[in-house]
Amino acid sequence: MKQQYAVVVLFALIIASSMVSLTSYKATEKLVTEDMNQALAKTLDEQQSDVISADTIQVFNKHLQMEALRGRAVLAVDTEREFRPRPQVSTATILSLSDQRPAMVLWSIALLWGLFCMYQHRRKMTLGLYGGLALQNGRFVNAKGCEVKFTPMQQQLMEMLWLSPSHQLSKAEICDALWPKKPDASETLYTLIRRLKPIIEEHSDLKIESDRGKSYGLTIR
Repeated sequence: MKQQYAVVVLFALIIASSMVSLTSYKATEKLVTEDMNQALAKTLDEQQSDVISADTIQVFNKHLQMEALRGRAVLAVDTEREFRPRPQVSTATILSLSDQRPAMVLWSIALLWGLFCMYQHRRKMTLGLYGGLALQNGRFVNAKGCEVKFTPMQQQLMEMLWLSPSHQLSKAEICDALWPKKPDASETLYTLIRRLKPIIEEHSDLKIESDRGKSYGLTIR
């Protein structure tokens, strides 16, 4: 898989896990708010007073339907609403009550995928890969370390292109190196390139590009 695709998958997993986590949190927050509001309403109706005391908090907790909220939800004074009591609970409590298991699964997958991408990147750097291909001890290997088989002439041309700083050579340079005694090796070179192209494209992300028949080079697709 190309590196940019791997990064896209990683970000997609991170976004998906974040959205799932947020959705679960919001749904739980709504249920918690509804439960605290109904408990407060029953508490105020029962004691017929807005004054918060130890008894108020006990009655409030008694009317909470969500057992996990009891002892965690508190009553605070809302100074913006004529000092009326207002129920509140911490973000950590809501998060602990929400179902984060699907999000954790996605986060785990994202973490494993990220580690896999790092491993692949470091492996490519170690192998000296270019477009999914590397030259090691006179042999071309793909990203999996498997040897890519070339004929002797294909191997020689690939090594020439590979070792060139720009991965590009002129037609004259190639013909002079491969067929020094042949006056015109244009057709022979064309045949060699034509047979080499599908092998390269099958085993790597490289392709051979021609500049109007004047030069040939290896480029990443």
